[in-house]
Amino acid sequence: MFLLLFIAFVGIQFIPTKRNVSNRVPETNFNTLYNVPEKIQVLLKQSCYDCHSNNTNYPWYNTIQPIRFMLKTHIDNGKKELNFDVFGNYSKRKQKNKLKAIASQIKDDEMPLWSYTIIHKKAALSEEDKNELISWIAKLRDSL
Repeated sequence: MFLLLFIAFVGIQFIPTKRNVSNRVPETNFNTLYNVPEKIQVLLKQSCYDCHSNNTNYPWYNTIQPIRFMLKTHIDNGKKELNFDVFGNYSKRKQKNKLKAIASQIKDDEMPLWSYTIIHKKAALSEEDKNELISWIAKLRDSL
Protein backbone atom coordinates (compact mmCIF):
# COMPACT_ATOMS: atom_id res chain seq x y z
CA MET A 1 0.00 0.00 0.00
CA PHE A 2 2.79 2.44 0.93
CA LEU A 3 4.57 1.66 -2.33
CA LEU A 4 1.43 2.52 -4.35
CA LEU A 5 1.03 5.81 -2.50
CA PHE A 6 4.69 6.63 -3.07
CA ILE A 7 4.40 5.84 -6.80
CA ALA A 8 1.24 7.97 -7.04
CA PHE A 9 2.97 10.85 -5.22
CA VAL A 10 5.97 10.69 -7.53
CA GLY A 11 3.73 10.34 -10.58
CA ILE A 12 1.66 13.45 -9.85
CA GLN A 13 4.83 15.54 -9.73
CA PHE A 14 4.88 15.34 -13.53
CA ILE A 15 1.39 16.79 -13.96
CA PRO A 16 1.95 20.35 -15.20
CA THR A 17 -0.06 23.38 -14.11
CA LYS A 18 -0.07 26.73 -15.83
CA ARG A 19 1.67 29.41 -13.81
CA ASN A 20 0.12 32.83 -13.23
CA VAL A 21 3.11 34.92 -14.33
CA SER A 22 3.15 38.02 -16.49
CA ASN A 23 5.71 40.81 -16.75
CA ARG A 24 3.23 43.01 -18.60
CA VAL A 25 1.32 45.70 -16.73
CA PRO A 26 -1.87 46.28 -18.71
CA GLU A 27 -3.51 49.67 -19.15
CA THR A 28 -6.46 48.32 -17.18
CA ASN A 29 -4.29 47.75 -14.07
CA PHE A 30 -5.65 49.32 -10.89
CA ASN A 31 -2.40 51.17 -10.12
CA THR A 32 -2.20 52.47 -13.69
CA LEU A 33 -5.78 53.78 -13.70
CA TYR A 34 -5.80 55.55 -10.37
CA ASN A 35 -3.35 57.76 -8.55
CA VAL A 36 -2.53 55.11 -5.98
CA PRO A 37 -0.13 56.32 -3.29
CA GLU A 38 3.06 54.28 -3.04
CA LYS A 39 2.27 52.92 0.43
CA ILE A 40 -1.16 51.71 -0.73
CA GLN A 41 0.45 50.09 -3.78
CA VAL A 42 2.94 48.25 -1.56
CA LEU A 43 0.19 47.04 0.78
CA LEU A 44 -1.97 45.82 -2.10
CA LYS A 45 0.93 44.06 -3.78
CA GLN A 46 2.08 42.36 -0.57
CA SER A 47 -1.37 41.38 0.64
CA CYS A 48 -3.52 40.94 -2.45
CA TYR A 49 -1.72 40.66 -5.77
CA ASP A 50 -0.48 37.06 -5.53
CA CYS A 51 -4.09 35.83 -5.79
CA HIS A 52 -5.77 38.86 -7.36
CA SER A 53 -3.56 39.80 -10.33
CA ASN A 54 -1.97 38.25 -13.40
CA ASN A 55 1.40 37.89 -11.69
CA THR A 56 2.00 35.62 -8.72
CA ASN A 57 5.27 35.43 -6.81
CA TYR A 58 5.35 31.71 -6.20
CA PRO A 59 6.79 30.25 -3.00
CA TRP A 60 9.30 27.40 -3.09
CA TYR A 61 6.66 24.84 -2.12
CA ASN A 62 4.78 25.49 -5.37
CA THR A 63 7.03 22.87 -6.96
CA ILE A 64 5.36 20.07 -5.02
CA GLN A 65 2.12 18.43 -6.13
CA PRO A 66 -0.66 18.43 -4.90
CA ILE A 67 0.23 21.83 -3.37
CA ARG A 68 0.89 23.24 -6.85
CA PHE A 69 -2.61 22.25 -7.98
CA MET A 70 -4.22 23.66 -4.82
CA LEU A 71 -2.40 26.99 -5.27
CA LYS A 72 -3.46 27.17 -8.92
CA THR A 73 -7.09 26.58 -7.97
CA HIS A 74 -6.90 29.18 -5.21
CA ILE A 75 -5.34 31.76 -7.54
CA ASP A 76 -7.85 31.05 -10.31
CA ASN A 77 -10.74 31.52 -7.87
CA GLY A 78 -9.19 34.71 -6.48
CA LYS A 79 -8.75 36.19 -9.95
CA LYS A 80 -12.30 35.26 -10.89
CA GLU A 81 -13.57 37.22 -7.89
CA LEU A 82 -11.23 40.22 -8.30
CA ASN A 83 -8.33 40.87 -10.65
CA PHE A 84 -6.48 44.14 -10.15
CA ASP A 85 -4.91 43.80 -13.61
CA VAL A 86 -8.29 44.02 -15.37
CA PHE A 87 -9.95 46.42 -12.91
CA GLY A 88 -10.34 49.01 -15.66
CA ASN A 89 -12.47 46.59 -17.69
CA TYR A 90 -15.09 46.54 -14.94
CA SER A 91 -18.03 48.93 -15.27
CA LYS A 92 -17.99 51.91 -12.88
CA ARG A 93 -20.77 50.24 -10.91
CA LYS A 94 -18.79 47.01 -10.61
CA GLN A 95 -15.65 48.95 -9.64
CA LYS A 96 -17.56 50.68 -6.84
CA ASN A 97 -18.98 47.35 -5.67
CA LYS A 98 -15.52 45.73 -5.73
CA LEU A 99 -14.02 48.63 -3.77
CA LYS A 100 -16.81 48.36 -1.19
CA ALA A 101 -16.22 44.60 -0.92
CA ILE A 102 -12.44 45.06 -0.59
CA ALA A 103 -12.87 47.55 2.26
CA SER A 104 -15.46 45.37 3.97
CA GLN A 105 -13.33 42.23 3.77
CA ILE A 106 -10.26 44.06 5.08
CA LYS A 107 -12.31 45.52 7.94
CA ASP A 108 -13.79 42.11 8.82
CA ASP A 109 -10.37 40.37 8.63
CA GLU A 110 -11.58 38.16 5.77
CA MET A 111 -8.75 39.32 3.51
CA PRO A 112 -5.97 38.61 3.25
CA LEU A 113 -6.75 35.04 4.17
CA TRP A 114 -5.28 33.92 7.49
CA SER A 115 -3.93 30.80 5.77
CA TYR A 116 -1.96 33.07 3.42
CA THR A 117 -0.62 35.32 6.16
CA ILE A 118 0.66 32.38 8.21
CA ILE A 119 3.36 31.76 5.62
CA HIS A 120 3.53 35.26 4.08
CA LYS A 121 4.09 37.40 7.16
CA LYS A 122 4.46 40.63 5.16
CA ALA A 123 0.92 40.15 3.82
CA ALA A 124 -0.61 40.54 7.28
CA LEU A 125 -2.12 43.98 7.73
CA SER A 126 -1.68 45.98 10.92
CA GLU A 127 -4.63 48.00 12.24
CA GLU A 128 -2.94 51.12 10.90
CA ASP A 129 -2.53 49.51 7.46
CA LYS A 130 -6.17 48.41 7.45
CA ASN A 131 -7.40 51.87 8.39
CA GLU A 132 -5.23 53.52 5.76
CA LEU A 133 -6.40 51.12 3.03
CA ILE A 134 -10.06 51.39 4.00
CA SER A 135 -9.90 55.19 4.13
CA TRP A 136 -8.14 55.49 0.76
CA ILE A 137 -10.50 52.99 -0.88
CA ALA A 138 -13.54 54.90 0.44
CA LYS A 139 -12.17 58.14 -1.04
CA LEU A 140 -11.55 56.46 -4.39
CA ARG A 141 -14.99 54.87 -4.37
CA ASP A 142 -16.63 58.25 -3.64
CA SER A 143 -14.71 59.84 -6.54
CA LEU A 144 -15.97 57.33 -9.12
